[in-house]
Amino acid sequence: MRRLFPVLVRRARALPWLVAVLAVLALFGGAATASAEPAAQSPVAGKTYVIGTDTTFAPFEFQDGSGNQTGIDMDLIRAIAQKQGFTVEIKSLGFDAALQALQSNQVSGVIAGMSITDERRNIFDFSDPYFDSGVQMAVAKGNTDVTGYEQLRGKTVAVKRGSEGETFADSIKGKYGFTVKPLDQSATMYADVKAGNSVAVFDDYPVLAYGISQNNGLKTVTDKEQGSSYGFAVNKGQNPELLAAFNTGLAELKSSGEYQQILDKYLKDPTAATQSGFFGLLTDSFPALMKGLGLTLLATLLSLLVALVLGIVFGFFKVSENVVLRGIATTYVSIFRGTPLLVQAFFFYFGLPQMTGVPMDVLTAGVLTLSLNAGAYMTEIVRGGIQSVDPGQLEASRSLGLSYVTSMRRVVVPQAVKIMTPSFINQFVITLKDTSLLAVIGFAELTYQGQQIYASNFRTGETLLIVAALYFIVITLLTQLSNVLDRKFNK
Repeated sequence: MRRLFPVLVRRARALPWLVAVLAVLALFGGAATASAEPAAQSPVAGKTYVIGTDTTFAPFEFQDGSGNQTGIDMDLIRAIAQKQGFTVEIKSLGFDAALQALQSNQVSGVIAGMSITDERRNIFDFSDPYFDSGVQMAVAKGNTDVTGYEQLRGKTVAVKRGSEGETFADSIKGKYGFTVKPLDQSATMYADVKAGNSVAVFDDYPVLAYGISQNNGLKTVTDKEQGSSYGFAVNKGQNPELLAAFNTGLAELKSSGEYQQILDKYLKDPTAATQSGFFGLLTDSFPALMKGLGLTLLATLLSLLVALVLGIVFGFFKVSENVVLRGIATTYVSIFRGTPLLVQAFFFYFGLPQMTGVPMDVLTAGVLTLSLNAGAYMTEIVRGGIQSVDPGQLEASRSLGLSYVTSMRRVVVPQAVKIMTPSFINQFVITLKDTSLLAVIGFAELTYQGQQIYASNFRTGETLLIVAALYFIVITLLTQLSNVLDRKFNK
């Protein structure tokens, strides 16, 4: 017992140290376990979202001289994506087309200087406001007659379709007796005023201020009117995690001061444009225009290859003795010749994905539109070419013992091809020019690139002259080549 007592005493004295060691081990063990657990990640981390925008609404979205998308909205969405760990793919469409793309789920969200209104809240869910806008009126720089709303009576003013400027102009047009003309782009509005077609323009004040700093040829004549706030939009009830990430990232940008830096970059003291000469404009815009021309030729080539196959197949259907085949071909031709190409483009890019739930990229939609449309006209070219051959040729070959198929292949078709070739060349030229209509769905062909250029430098007339010259040169060269091939193979 005496021997056991000292041992117990020593063990009792060591107990506090043992407890302390165990506590330290538990503390570090818990910390190690906690550090081993993965940190909670944002629901959008690692995801890629397609974001629709306008890119003709400087300084919020536009293309710089190198063809890169820039502006307040572009910097904001990229900074927020970086902070929240997701990736954005910007799709430049135009304002109206961007909203339609969102509704048809072609894009996940839209950031395009979009005013938050009650009507839009019925269709879209909006982020927290990221910019408080306002509306101003501007006139041509040399106009001294219009100094306020009172001088607008009996005149026409230009507004951007769907914008806060249009809403404000509509709200006062009855009082001041003017007519409102909605147009699709700010640059188009400014050009309309400079051309004298409209006497004034109503636009968001930062857009007007930036345009004036870039020598758009206008001057403001009224104070800023109170306007709505801009917001990032997603479809109602969809992508709530993306909307939450945008709000979180926006709050972080504001608290860190990065948000104000982005605004100051474009609004505080925008760099005044130095007006280069015509050839300087050509040099600066040449890379973007060549990119657009390449896409124009690609879409034309793919469309014509598909259209040629369709034209041959349905052309023979139309001259077939089978009533069902003739009915199918007639229906196809009637639909695509009887509806505008622009409506077809909107249907295939916006309407069909909304109905089927299957997204379609812009090149596929564009080629599908052009090929089906051109195929309908080529069907009639083939039909007309075959029926232009004297029926006696077919009857003579049949009387010599040749089958119908052989008679068509050896006798009728070779003669029909010579008749059809000029019409095929003409359809080729028409299809190449029709690619310009695909600019409305954001296909970056030649006309689209021209729009992006004059949307940032406001030199509309000169830019369109360059675009027209490129179309003329390419069409002339390709027409000459087609004529040479025609003469060589149809001697």
